[in-house]
Amino acid sequence: MRILLLVSAFNGLTQRVWCSLKEQGHDVGVELAPTFDSAAAMTRAVERADPDLVLCPFLKHRVPSSVYDRWPTVVVHPGPVGDRGPSSLDHAIRDGREQWGVTALSAVEELDAGPVWATSVFDMPSGPVSKSALYNSRVADAAMACVDEVIRKVADGEEPALAETWPQVVTDVGELPLLRRADFRLDWSRPAAELERLVAAADGAPGAPAEVDGRSVCLFDAVASPEHTGEAPGTVVGRHFDAVAVACGQGTLWVGYAAELGARRGPKLPATQVIDAGRAPFRPVPDALAETTYVRDGAVGTLTIRSYNGAMHTEQCRRLTTAVEKALTEDTRVLVVRGTEHAFSNGIHLGAIDAAVDPATEAWENICAIDELCLAVASAEQLTVAAFTANAGAGGVMAGLCADVTLARDGVVLNPYYDMGIFGSELHTWSVPARVGARRASRLLQGKLPVSAAEAARIGLVDGVGPREWGEFEGWLSSTAQGYAEPETLAAMLTARAERRATDRPLTSYQTIELAEMARDFFDDRNGFSAQRRAFLRKSPADATPEKLRFATPRA
Repeated sequence: MRILLLVSAFNGLTQRVWCSLKEQGHDVGVELAPTFDSAAAMTRAVERADPDLVLCPFLKHRVPSSVYDRWPTVVVHPGPVGDRGPSSLDHAIRDGREQWGVTALSAVEELDAGPVWATSVFDMPSGPVSKSALYNSRVADAAMACVDEVIRKVADGEEPALAETWPQVVTDVGELPLLRRADFRLDWSRPAAELERLVAAADGAPGAPAEVDGRSVCLFDAVASPEHTGEAPGTVVGRHFDAVAVACGQGTLWVGYAAELGARRGPKLPATQVIDAGRAPFRPVPDALAETTYVRDGAVGTLTIRSYNGAMHTEQCRRLTTAVEKALTEDTRVLVVRGTEHAFSNGIHLGAIDAAVDPATEAWENICAIDELCLAVASAEQLTVAAFTANAGAGGVMAGLCADVTLARDGVVLNPYYDMGIFGSELHTWSVPARVGARRASRLLQGKLPVSAAEAARIGLVDGVGPREWGEFEGWLSSTAQGYAEPETLAAMLTARAERRATDRPLTSYQTIELAEMARDFFDDRNGFSAQRRAFLRKSPADATPEKLRFATPRA
């Protein structure tokens, strides 16, 4: 079919849908809704495309009747049958729902009120999970199931059914009100567990506002601890790397990220960069907020790296490099470096760079620090394995490709290219051509299009793809790593690696060339890194849909 994705942004879910539909053989184009200043302009764009189906996996804008009256138009809503409103996931997390769902509906005048094409219900995680983590995991998986069902029904000539005829698996739902920032305000006299849920529900936007040390801030990435210090609620009682601990009515709330709250919200930064915790004592952070964890199983060591939303600032990169180097001193034969269920890495921390007194120098320090992490992995004596556990972009993809073996979880989307007006580093001029050849490497880097885990395996960018379900993936990754540790297998892989390295130049020579280009991007701003960084952080809407996302050919 000829399918037009009409979306508010080319986000992770839209990219996953785009990849999946193209791999199924469909002709897929994209139009970004924010680029249209009127319903007529949006209609003209759809008319030019003349698709068999308009699909909206992520749409915050209203579809005009001049579109849905002429073309089948299906909106994917992050709520179960019967749910309506723009804050569905916020309500589901805040209210502690045990089940939630995703529904694909025909676009009609009333939002989220059209006939239903498909729905998929899932169990919510047992503990609070941030809105972005939930959206990119269980919501995205349910959305993909709905999209597949819609495609099948459209192809078979089936029609959607009225919502009231569908069994309402998730009960007590209806039109829910828009939740604004004030609805998530933290009252420090409340239990920490209750505040953790509020912060999780407000993740991304609008953020959970609070008063800390007399300053108005928005809080993100929080974990409750039962530890009670006896200090007055609202007092900063501990710190650990980037995180700060605040006393609550019951227990303590650890906060990983914060933003200043003034006339407009500032960028999300490590909490210690926003909240003064200098006088607070060091305390061990809860395991759920730990930056790294290391587990050894015989000949295999596994280092799990945690980064909020995948951004890694300078000091964090240095700490991660130390963690890798320490893991490599263990008596192991294979080192696995992996992300968490909800994040891998997107590379350097644009927010920390933008907030720095000298952004160019901070960007330089950040890229040099992440390069050292890459060199530690690429130069290891042990066999190294990197696992893309969640979506990854730019430098995060390249960092993973520095390992001897790179694996991915099914459903993961990779963006193996650099944007933001920078050349890029992380040894990509070595790792990408070494894996896929110089010609394909150039196409990947210049094309600037996402790649699914399955496609990455097909072209040799990654070496294997494991199950989507998290528990199954962890078991698969463990057994795969143990297989690499078998003496004969390991010996053959290390020999092959030594032969490749013997015919190549030192890795630092690739780094030197890349950093020379990056210096011009940061200090001379030759390609507009400063403006593009600010536009990204402020979520400025696109002014046009990139031609590379539109249909390659006009309607036959």
